[in-house]
Parts: sequence; C-alpha cells; structure tokens
Amino acid sequence: MMASPRVVRNLARRFHGGTIVVDDRSAAAVGASDRRIDGAGRLRGATDHAGRHWSVGEGDPVVHVVVHDKRAWSSLLSKGSVGLGASYADGWWDADDLTDLVRLLLINTSGVRAALDVLGQVAEPFVDRFGRLGRPTPADDRRNVQAHFDLPSELFEVMLDDETMAYSCAVFERPGMSLAEAQRAKFDRICAKLRLSPGDHLVEIGTGWGGLAIHAAERYGCRVTTTTTSDSQREIAAKRVADAGLADRVTVLGRDYRDLEGRFDKLVSVEMIEAVDWRLHDTFFRSCTRLLRPNGLMALQAITISDRSYARAKLHDDFIRRMIFPGGCIPSVEAIARSVRRATDLTIIDVEDIGRHYAETLRRWDVALRSARARLEAAGLDRRFQRTWDLYLCYCEAAFLERHISDVQIVFAKPAWRPTPPFELRLA
Repeated sequence: MMASPRVVRNLARRFHGGTIVVDDRSAAAVGASDRRIDGAGRLRGATDHAGRHWSVGEGDPVVHVVVHDKRAWSSLLSKGSVGLGASYADGWWDADDLTDLVRLLLINTSGVRAALDVLGQVAEPFVDRFGRLGRPTPADDRRNVQAHFDLPSELFEVMLDDETMAYSCAVFERPGMSLAEAQRAKFDRICAKLRLSPGDHLVEIGTGWGGLAIHAAERYGCRVTTTTTSDSQREIAAKRVADAGLADRVTVLGRDYRDLEGRFDKLVSVEMIEAVDWRLHDTFFRSCTRLLRPNGLMALQAITISDRSYARAKLHDDFIRRMIFPGGCIPSVEAIARSVRRATDLTIIDVEDIGRHYAETLRRWDVALRSARARLEAAGLDRRFQRTWDLYLCYCEAAFLERHISDVQIVFAKPAWRPTPPFELRLA
C-alpha cells in the first residue's frame, strides 16, 4: 500500500531544530488554503485542504522540498536512508538545500538511533559469533573497491583538486586556503607525525591517485611503496609519479594489502580502512604490524562513527553502503583500538580528531561537481548518477556537521620505537 503524506506528518509531530516546507505536487489537486505564512513569506506549520502544501517544525533553517512522485513517501518510510537516496536519484523529489535537509533528519531521528544503538550493543556478542562466518574474500574486496574507484576518471578529475587529487579530509589550518593547500597541510601533518626522513622506506596501503606518495617522496626525500586494488587508480598514480620525476623513489603496486611483502620503516593508510569489512579488521592490522620493522611507526586516517553506534552501524545497510561504497564499514575508535590490541604489538601514541574539516572538504567537492554537469554527461555519467553523488556529498557533509561521524588521525608505534626529542608538531 502506498504511504501517504499524512503518515509522514503524523510521525513528524515533534519535529524540531528547523522547518521543512513541502510542496507535494504528487497530490491530486490544490484546494483552498488555510496555511500560515510568516513575515518572510515562508510557510509555517499547517496544510492546505488538498494536502499539497504543508510544513513541519518551526524556526531556521527552513528547507523547501518539492515532491514530484507520490512513491517518494513509501520509499522513505519503508527503506529509510536507502529509500531517501534512491527516490532522490530517480527524481521523485527535490530540495533547495540537501545538506540542511539531512541535518534536520539526523537531528530528528537521533532518539530512534540511540535506542537501536542500545539494542545493537546487547546483540553484538551473538551477532559477531555468527557474522564472522561470512567474511568477504580478497576478490570481494577488489570488486567493491573497483565499483567505486574505477568509475570514469573524469568524475574524480572534476571533483578533486588537480594538484593533489586527494580524496580524503583536508585540513584548513587558516582562512582562505585553497583545497590543494589544505590537502597538502593534511599530508604534512601525517608526514610529521610519522617523523619521515630521507632514510625511511614508507609503505602506503591505499594509493588513491598518488598524492601522498608523491608529496612524501618529493618533500621528505623518502622511498615509498604504495598499493591499490583499483586498476584506474594504479594507472593514473603511476603516470603522476612518472610525470613528477619520482619513478626511482615511488613504486606503485596493484596488490591486496594481505599480499604485501617486506619490512618498512613507516606505514600509512588514509581513509582506506572504511573499505575493510568489520570481520577483517584484525587481518588488516595484523598485516600492518607484519610489514613494520621493530621500531616502526604507523599513521592511520579514518572516518569514524561513535563507539555507541558502531555495533548497530556495522550491520546496517544504509544509503552510502548500498549506493556509493559497497562493502563499506565505518569503524569506531574503540573498535580500532580493540582490534589493534587483539591482533598486533602496536601501541597508540597519538590521536587527533580532524572531523571539523571534513564538511568544508565535502562542500568544495560538491561545488566542483555541480559546476561540471556537461563534462560528466559527456563521460557517460547521467543525471541519475549525478543526483546520487549530489546527495552523497551533501549527506556526508551534514553527517560531519552534526557530529554523526568524524575523522581521526591515529599514530601507532612498534615496541622498539622511541621518540627522538626534541619533537614539536604545530597544530592548527
């Protein structure tokens, strides 16, 4: 049975934190209106007789939503964020500010998520016991990575800055920084935390398009071995390394992290662990510690969810996992620490939360994509794909603004590592 807007309005009786104004063009007709209009000409808290115009909540921000297809209601109610994403991609509804809309939805569903978090924590021991039986294979991981990163290269060339091609949280240390400057600031932060020097051999798990490997070799003089299971990334990264004249210092591989060999002074992985299934966290960290010398250091940058939400979220099939990152899993800091304790001899020596910078990073990516519609169409990325990615970037921006998720840089040390004073890292 098709869900009606009335059901949504009833569920949203206690909506707060802002206003959503709905123009339901899927309604059959427009009747005489008894809706209230405020001094700024905005609809407030009522509905017309035909049910086409209505609103929930009050106060700012005010988000205007236009519903084009009545199937949007049942899609949202029956499938949650997956339904929200699929119905938007199909053009069933539009909003004048996707980021503010998602922020309001996050605010007003926090109570439900909190209750589900408690249930997830209670069920976790039982779920883990049986869930571990179905862990993905390296072939599964490769397919999932390629499903996202082997999309037409024009997508990432348009979205990312052309200097670093970094697809991870930048660090805006001062006002007015360009995205490329902020990405290099992030690179320098990582390299400084690793105490990189010309005598080091750095291994990177998750090449991206080679930005960090090039930066580390060029600025810090070290050797770098970097790996990715994305064919497109490996090809582009190798070309960028060659163009930078660094082929003698940077080696780009196409191996799974489990197949890497050798011992390295330092290890880095930037926002790659989100592609590692929760059942493979121990395998990932065990591989990392195996690759490091007895006095080695490891830096991990990871998108994280709160410790309270992890048990629920790791099993939840949401919009991002279904339509953007198949097989993805956002860890929590506690989950990372537990896995490191179980599987390695590493010790956490530094943790920094940089999540406050991710919303601005995402906003700039979104602006870049929206300004290149024609080029994306020419690359075979149709309007449905572009709408999916519009929502993806705004959805994530909202999640970081509301602290639903965050981003951390964690440094781990092997048992024989000792600090060499004096050492000072200037933080923003």
